[in-house]
Amino acid sequence: MRVAITGAAGYIGSRIVAQLQSERPDWELTALDNFYRGSLREIGSVTVEHVDVRNRDRLWDALEGADIVMHLAAISGIEDCTEHPELTYDVNVTGTGHVVRFCRRTNTGLIFPTSMAVVGDPQEFPITADHPRDPLNWYGRTKVIGERLIDELATDSFPAHHLLKSNLYGTHTVDGRVVTKATVLNFFAERALENESLPVYEPGTQSRNFVHVKDVARAYIHSADVLLEDLAEGSTGIETFTIASDEDPSVLDIAETVRENAAAQAGFDASIELTENPRGNETLVDDFPVETTRAHEVLGWDPIETVDETIRSLIETNAR
Repeated sequence: MRVAITGAAGYIGSRIVAQLQSERPDWELTALDNFYRGSLREIGSVTVEHVDVRNRDRLWDALEGADIVMHLAAISGIEDCTEHPELTYDVNVTGTGHVVRFCRRTNTGLIFPTSMAVVGDPQEFPITADHPRDPLNWYGRTKVIGERLIDELATDSFPAHHLLKSNLYGTHTVDGRVVTKATVLNFFAERALENESLPVYEPGTQSRNFVHVKDVARAYIHSADVLLEDLAEGSTGIETFTIASDEDPSVLDIAETVRENAAAQAGFDASIELTENPRGNETLVDDFPVETTRAHEVLGWDPIETVDETIRSLIETNAR
């Protein structure tokens, strides 16, 4: 069994490579990245190869022999995508096209991460895997194109899973190195431990669904297990799964949890301040539920990590 991971040096990719080594030690792993953002060159016993998904020939050579490709390579930050639209298109669309064509040519299974950015302003709740796509930004638009490429080329050719993820959070450690990303949890924790106020955009009740990076990495492994069965049975086409938790706290709830933990563990009493909201197109809902029944029934996946425990651990670690 051989699995290739693009974007392996990144936030999610490095967690997947690390967990695959511990949970599927018999699998052969090929880790690829162009190190645009990720910087990990070694993950356990796996060396991350410098391969850019825009270079089709080099990419196809590196993927040769893979049973499953986990395609995480992407320009993902909304601001980064806005500032570099051509690069974003080249990586997220052209690069994805190279991966998808490889899978069609070799009948290789594919796992493709998509994002709530493809949904835009939700039309209804709970959000399901087939919720209408109406992205509000360039990042979301390029991910929708990626979804459609796979939808068309996987038919009668190879099995593929779209993983529609909610908002990621949390840190993880790879070979003693902490890997994290900028989230509202980290932002509030850093300010609270500096005894600074926690600015919350009005009205503060706006809610989002959150899922931990460790749980997301587990979802990829469960997805690969199911794709192996699909490959053995000759199944083709795509299935989409929502990867989310049952936690959709408001920004104000997160700020209050951070404030309480900072006070209890570090003795700081950070204030919470409501400020004018500069995000004119932000979705303002008090609840942001996501339907994950099929992820549970088909993939056998359920989230484990919690926002409260992550905040407690974050404050405890950084208050030392």
